[in-house]
Amino acid sequence: MHPTIDEWIARDSVPFTDDGIDRMIATMPEVQLLGFGEVLHGGEEILQLRNRLFRRLVERHGFRAIAIESSFPQSRFVNEHAAGGGGDAPNFADWISNGMGLLEANRELIAWMRQHNATHDDTVHFYGFDMPLGKMAFASPRLVLEGLYDLVPERRERIESLIGANADWENPAVIGDPTKGVGGTPRANDLRIEVEEVIADLRRRGPELDDARRAEAIHAAEIARQLLGAHAAMARKAGYAEVLGIRDTIMADNLEFIVEQERSRGKVLVFAHNGHLKRGQMHWQMGDVAHAWWPAGAHVSRSLGGRYAVIGTGVGVSDENGIAGPEAGSLEARFAETGLVPTAAAPAALVAGLTPRTGSARNPTYFPWTGDCLSDYDWLAFVKSTTYQRGGPPLHAWDTEQPARNDAR
Repeated sequence: MHPTIDEWIARDSVPFTDDGIDRMIATMPEVQLLGFGEVLHGGEEILQLRNRLFRRLVERHGFRAIAIESSFPQSRFVNEHAAGGGGDAPNFADWISNGMGLLEANRELIAWMRQHNATHDDTVHFYGFDMPLGKMAFASPRLVLEGLYDLVPERRERIESLIGANADWENPAVIGDPTKGVGGTPRANDLRIEVEEVIADLRRRGPELDDARRAEAIHAAEIARQLLGAHAAMARKAGYAEVLGIRDTIMADNLEFIVEQERSRGKVLVFAHNGHLKRGQMHWQMGDVAHAWWPAGAHVSRSLGGRYAVIGTGVGVSDENGIAGPEAGSLEARFAETGLVPTAAAPAALVAGLTPRTGSARNPTYFPWTGDCLSDYDWLAFVKSTTYQRGGPPLHAWDTEQPARNDAR
């Protein structure tokens, strides 16, 4: 362990270059799932670093897939496009949720994957790992269940009658008025029973199904079950932490499924907000209310053990995101250049004693590093400065749509 924070950074850090990436990967030979977190949604340079990292991981380190914070079911269309299908005018805005289909850096990543796959036998794959999402809210269960009708055709009519209109499930007004949600209605409860019976059917019929198709179908049905649980939680006005905890549990299940799917092909890079990939509990202070839940990274860290590693990013300055220079007493203030540093030999007590810097005046998704970041991440990636992401929604819209917070960890 280094005696001071400055010594730790000076001696252990490596540049965010191909050589630096190689040196980092050499420290994690067992890893099958590598997380690269973003400290905020809105950092263009972070997205560019992700693209550079993924290219190097594919070219030199046996990675064959990337998963991003986007709806799991729709991502298959992006993967088909990356494999060479889908024509030259992909509908990324619909295929990649959370507005991420509009980001130029994401489109550039997929264009590189499509080009790579056109010239290489060892193709790379694209996944979303978020819960099923509609345009404005949690998705209708039809998005997941309709892909199972060929295996349970006798249940199709019953399931369809219980689902009804997609708009009933995807009504964003339920966020403010739970009575507008259908997740607690008798038909929703009946649908949950129907999904349980679908899962039981698929398990019973296991020997007659192709292994890959069976695994895919059971996973989809289990995700549908959890999605219905999320709708039920919204309809009874569950706490913010419970709903986000359900979302992160679904994320973790998707990641475990993706790792298993890719096991014979190669390793997986997952990219999402730091808060989804960290090992420790997520905390969000919203006004006078503190929310806490276990993120996806905590779940997969427990299930995968040493096969999971995670890089957490921090940022120095971002004028467009309303992030001023770091205060002198913060960890970010100790970094001078963009680079990577392992956390294993850091002076943990000294880092824990630092004061977290203030957040952003414009971007509510920015979460500064805190004293527990060393246990949350295997490596820290510091980005000296970043502009706002190309193609992202205007930040003034975020100011009015996102809940205010005083502090987040």
